[in-house]
Amino acid sequence: MTRIAVLVSGGGSNLQALIDAQIRDRLGGGKIVKVISSREGVYALERAQAAEISTVVVPRKGVMQEEFDAALLRELTAAQADLVVLAGFLSVVGPLVLSEYAGRIVNVHPSLLPAFGGSGMYGLRVHAAALERGVKVTGATVHLVNEVVDGGEILLQKAVDVLPGDTPETLQHRVMEQAEWLILPQAVAALTG
Repeated sequence: MTRIAVLVSGGGSNLQALIDAQIRDRLGGGKIVKVISSREGVYALERAQAAEISTVVVPRKGVMQEEFDAALLRELTAAQADLVVLAGFLSVVGPLVLSEYAGRIVNVHPSLLPAFGGSGMYGLRVHAAALERGVKVTGATVHLVNEVVDGGEILLQKAVDVLPGDTPETLQHRVMEQAEWLILPQAVAALTG
């Protein structure tokens, strides 16, 4: 069994997609053993607790990167995590964790990378940029995490049409529903055999 730690910062809809896949026995040889949030009181923690998955908060706000990285690594080590999944995690993973988990950290990004990726490109910002640029197709990407923000090896992508009248909010929801929630569990299953 591959022990999976999921890192979150918000509502946890991608976490829920992973939990649902686990319930349906569609996470390959993987099992979510810990959910780590960078913020207190987020709905993702409630989702994990409802699924009887252990949770912990490693606060990011007001903490130096090195301290945060060390605390995160302690929690991952304590959970004996084999694979780390960033599911709406809004903090940068530092060199300590990247080194320890090289090739074993995946992220889902709400665009077809390399388009609309990199530092500062997350959430509604990505969808607003896609609409501003006038693209006709967007989507989501699951990729390995390395020292370059959104620069790791692409594992899976799924395209989603941009529709007339889309707003960043409507586009975000459609990309989550038609791409992110599908390819994130698929990529995790593929990595866990």
